[in-house]
This record gives sequence, C-alpha cells and structure tokens, in this order.
Amino acid sequence: QVQLVESGGGLVQAGGSLRLSCVFSGSINSISALEWHRQAPGKLRELVAGITRGGNTNYADSVKGRFTISRDNAKNTVYLQLNSLKPEDTAVYYCHAKEKEGLFEYNHWGQGTQVTVSS
Repeated sequence: QVQLVESGGGLVQAGGSLRLSCVFSGSINSISALEWHRQAPGKLRELVAGITRGGNTNYADSVKGRFTISRDNAKNTVYLQLNSLKPEDTAVYYCHAKEKEGLFEYNHWGQGTQVTVSS
C-alpha cells in the first residue's frame, strides 16, 4: 500500500506561481511512477505531469514550459511547480502513484488540493 498526502494549493492571480507537494509513504520501493492529475468542474480528470522511478518526465501539452515535476527521494516527496498560471488551470490537483508488484499494478490517489486562478 502507498499513502499520498498533497499540500500547497490555494488562490493565485493569473500569471502567478504555486508549488504543490505530495508526500508518499508505505511501499515506496514498489512505486514505478508518480503523477499529478487534475480535474476541473464538469470535466474529466486529466494527466498533467509524470515522473518515473528513473527520473524521466512527461507533460500534458497544455502545461509544457509552465509546469515542472520533480522528486526528492530523501524527503519522499514529489513536487509540481506551477508557473505562469492561467484561469483554465483552476482544478483540484491529485497526486497519483503507480505501484508495481510482480505482474500486478495498483493505483493510489491522494485526497486532492484545490488550485484556483483568478483572472
């Protein structure tokens, strides 16, 4: 099992910045990837950024060049730096961990943190 706790959301003006944090615990050696997803009201949850165990990263086209995902293994924390925020970035942001045990893969989610960008 993997537990995830997010923090760092809030209200910010367009053009501003925030840094989200997600502390992970439990079966951390089984984590194959960590991701940030978001869900805006009335929309489907979407992948924002991901980082693999080896440090490879990927981003949604809508956030490339503005958001940066990083990981601090010593602190068991994954971060999402959000720069040049736009009103359309308003959403609940969720931390997601993929856990692999043999042939099985499990998905774990945090409780979410609200990001609101005002115009």
